Amino acid sequence: MIDKEQIQRVLGKIQVAEAALSDPSVLGNPKLYRQKIREHASLKKLECAANAYFKLLDDLEGNRELAGDASGDEELAAMAREEIGRIESELPEAERLVLSGLLPAEPADARNAVFEIRAGTGGDEAALFAAVLFRMYSKFCDAKGWKISVIDANGTELGGYKEIVFTVVGEGAYGAFKFESGGHRVQRVPETEAQGRIHTSAATIIVFPEADEEDEIDLPESELRVDIFCAGGHGGQGVNTTYSAIRITHLPTGLVAQCQDERSQHRNKEKALGVLKSRILDQRRQAEEAKLGKTRLDLRGSGDRSQRIRTYNFPQNRMTDHRANLTLYSLDRIVEGDMSPLLQALHAYDMDQRLEAELGLKR
Repeated sequence: MIDKEQIQRVLGKIQVAEAALSDPSVLGNPKLYRQKIREHASLKKLECAANAYFKLLDDLEGNRELAGDASGDEELAAMAREEIGRIESELPEAERLVLSGLLPAEPADARNAVFEIRAGTGGDEAALFAAVLFRMYSKFCDAKGWKISVIDANGTELGGYKEIVFTVVGEGAYGAFKFESGGHRVQRVPETEAQGRIHTSAATIIVFPEADEEDEIDLPESELRVDIFCAGGHGGQGVNTTYSAIRITHLPTGLVAQCQDERSQHRNKEKALGVLKSRILDQRRQAEEAKLGKTRLDLRGSGDRSQRIRTYNFPQNRMTDHRANLTLYSLDRIVEGDMSPLLQALHAYDMDQRLEAELGLKR
């Protein structure tokens, strides 16, 4: 049972947050203003969830009284018993939403996402699987109205990808996809297989939040090496004959980003710098977590992006996420972009882990 007084104490911060949003010193500080906006939105979300939860409890108590009234109307008592069943089935999820609102916010969740998909073991079949994954994410994003922008792609003659880097622009994109980093394994009969035998191949995915101006990541020209080259297409053919593709190396860290999607050298450099900043930001986050001695391994893993997190078994129409011990027999729909059941299950599992680790509540 959730402590109502504890919730009310937390919600008492709403007025403070609203006052801050009209404070000239906050309005004049864009970074602080965005923080207050997020804080206020988080509190209002908790308020909505708490109101719904406590209303269910009140309704449950009222219907139990009706159902237990021996001198009352039997028809009303029967209706009350039906309502009790409905309310009891809704309470666990309502409680989950309230408890999730008490967890510390993760500001990066609201950001855009940067994806890197690389073919692993399996040759041409691995590259084709990388293309399947890119299409899966693209279809999911299209349905949500999120925009995908390809930064760099190294295609194959068969239509696969040895590597593809892209951004997803949409409110909450990183929060939605942050558990996708890791090794993805596929089991299926490849298009290139004449004998009908099932092959296993793999692709690796890395997802990190896009950097923005509040991160204040400064990249002096002296710390960068910029290489300019001709853009290439599937199989290595030239997309154009101008030297517009850009590769930027951050010398202090060795991190590299490149872009050949635009015909403009300036636009390619701008996009490559954006990805580079995001990689630097992600590296800093991992270093900070290690320095703080973070021991809870959440669904983003321990930082080893090569860990196998998921298996896609096409012959059995089965998808298994090994971290959450989750199996869904709807692979055909998932690869067509119907990822919501999968992503919701992963977020619910992660929330249970966080509730136990951060609030001491075992679910």
